[in-house]
Order: sequence, then structure tokens, then C-alpha cells
Amino acid sequence: MGAGVMQKDGGGGRRRKRSRARPMAEINVTPFVDVMLVLLIIFMVAAPLLTVGVPVELPKTAAGALSADQEEPLTVTITSTGSVQIQTTETPRDQLIAKLRAISSERESDRVFLRADGAVPYSDVMQIMGALNAGGFSNIGLVTDTGGPALDGTDTSGG
Repeated sequence: MGAGVMQKDGGGGRRRKRSRARPMAEINVTPFVDVMLVLLIIFMVAAPLLTVGVPVELPKTAAGALSADQEEPLTVTITSTGSVQIQTTETPRDQLIAKLRAISSERESDRVFLRADGAVPYSDVMQIMGALNAGGFSNIGLVTDTGGPALDGTDTSGG
């Protein structure tokens, strides 16, 4: 790249029969910096695209975030239309418990995250929680957006 440039010894006024070529001792780091900047831009653009999920309008609460596990968490989503999705796969309600039992037998953790659109009735959320429990998941975390009003009258949204 630029490290192979050779310099000739200047011999003064006399001409020698053999000129010695010595390697250049400097390293050109410009190509390295260019490659690193391109990789940085690629990762900055690609990182937001890695978030997988079903778009739902989560209710806002003042609750804090749950701690993360080593195993990828199982996510069950109830959309505003009432459809149920395990990760990103839509699942009919009558097959939900059977699929949850099959998933539960293959997983180490019994933790599951339940995401429900704010427009879904409370009774539907409770029915899906019952199905999760019947499917072998007893550690259920309800997913909400942060920054909602607290019950003591304060607003944690910062505005």
C-alpha cells in the first residue's frame, strides 16, 4: 500500500556503480483509518435495524426495567387487533398453550415477556397470562414504555 516505497541513497557528486535501495520506515495509516470509518458507519446504520419486534403501542408506566438474562427472552405480543404472536410468528389462540408447552420444554428459563397494545382489553391480557402459565411459564414480565405518570401525581416523562 505505501510501505513498499524504496528510497535511493544520494551519493553526493560521485556516481557509484551500485545504488543501494533501503526500505521506507514509515507506515501509511490512511487506508486503515478509511476502512475503520466505513465500518463504523455501517455498524451505526445497521444497529437500529437489529431490533426485532411487532409494532404495538405500549402503555407508559413509572416502572423500571427488568434485568436481562443470558438466554434470549421469549416475547409474546398481543396486537391492537387482538392477534397473538410468539416472537414474530402469529399463533392462533386455540394452539397457544400447546406451542408454549413445546417451547417451555426446550428452554432453560421460565421467563417470558408479555407485550400488549394499550387498546387491548384487560380481560384479553389476563387470558393470555393464564395461557402462559398453563404453557409452563410462571415468570411473566409485563413490558411497558417508561416515562409515564406515577400514582403519586408526578410525571416521570421529563416534560
